[in-house]
Amino acid sequence: MENFTLDRISATTVHDTRGFREDEEYPVRYRITFNGKQTYYPSGIKMTKEDWAKMPTTRTKELKENRELILAGFEKIKEQIKLMVKGEGFSLDELKTRLSRGTKDSIISAFENREALLKSTGQYGTAEWYKYSKDSIANFAKRDLKFADITVSFLKRYEAHLLEDGKSYTSISMYMRALRAILNEGKRHGIISQTQYPFGKSNEEKYEIPSEQGRKMALTLAQIKMVLEYTPASETQRMCRDIWIFSYLCNGINMADLCRLRYSNISDGKISYNRQKTIRTDKDKTKIVAIMLPEMQRIIDQWGNKRVKADTYIFPFLNDEWPEDLKRLRVKTTTRLINKKMNDIGEALNLGSISTYTARHSFATVLKRSGTNIAFISESLGHSSLEITQTYLDSFEDDALRENAQKLLNF
Repeated sequence: MENFTLDRISATTVHDTRGFREDEEYPVRYRITFNGKQTYYPSGIKMTKEDWAKMPTTRTKELKENRELILAGFEKIKEQIKLMVKGEGFSLDELKTRLSRGTKDSIISAFENREALLKSTGQYGTAEWYKYSKDSIANFAKRDLKFADITVSFLKRYEAHLLEDGKSYTSISMYMRALRAILNEGKRHGIISQTQYPFGKSNEEKYEIPSEQGRKMALTLAQIKMVLEYTPASETQRMCRDIWIFSYLCNGINMADLCRLRYSNISDGKISYNRQKTIRTDKDKTKIVAIMLPEMQRIIDQWGNKRVKADTYIFPFLNDEWPEDLKRLRVKTTTRLINKKMNDIGEALNLGSISTYTARHSFATVLKRSGTNIAFISESLGHSSLEITQTYLDSFEDDALRENAQKLLNF
């Protein structure tokens, strides 16, 4: 995207697509060549090949922000090269030293330094864990982060993102513990203060890393009734509550699928759809089928688009004229809005945190606790095997066991 040459030194931005990546996003790096030797420096940004091709002419807000960040990093490298050539001469080692001075307050650089240190001491397994954690947070943020950027709010959004991406609480706990170790190091070096440090107990208004069994994410039928009968504080909150109820009733449909529903998905009193998450890997293109209940129709009537044709989106979140990257961004912002408003409702009703993911968990656990066959629940969720569904449900039953145990001496 950018090129610069001075004497025998050349610098360019490259989309480093070496190696297979499951998420199909590759890092953008700065490649410096001097006397036939090359070295790479991270930009802290990852993107798909499709997005990289759009970078020179994109008008999408997210991609434009990434382009500006990449260009800012490139300008910094150019400036350092010019200063070195005018001064005592250029070397790759000196350039690395100069650039690293500016990465002290960089989460990605801190991860990379920790990874290199662990490899140098033969701790390859732990180094790999830090690499996965670094890639995960870089994928979420789409930019490098300063230590002060990691707040309680950021961590909650990051956790919600991981859940929406289908990550287990085992993975989430590992990623968060790695990030906590990086912030502990930053605190020791005085990069952030104790008041800025976001980790701790939730009752201390800090972010508490979830156990590997997960948080209590499923509501009971009585609690769902409370949500349904709650009087919202605003029309926006009412809309978010209703969309959450629709998700719950529609087999716990996630937001990526809900936003993409069209009127053509409704037929004979049923609504059927393919999961965006598995449509590429599901050879049989198995459809999830939900019964259109009166409450679902009420929500469509109140908040949905007017049906113009079969392909009209049911809800007004997406537009066919938008590029796919803008659609993905809109799904994320819509999910964040609903999570925020539902979390407010959860606090008002003393139910704890509620998110779009809670709707999916609640659908599954309400059916299980009512005696529904697990095979039916598995099919309704779109799981590829009963084992996945069983594992999915088992983690929530611990909550029910603890709640019932408390009742044993509740005289």
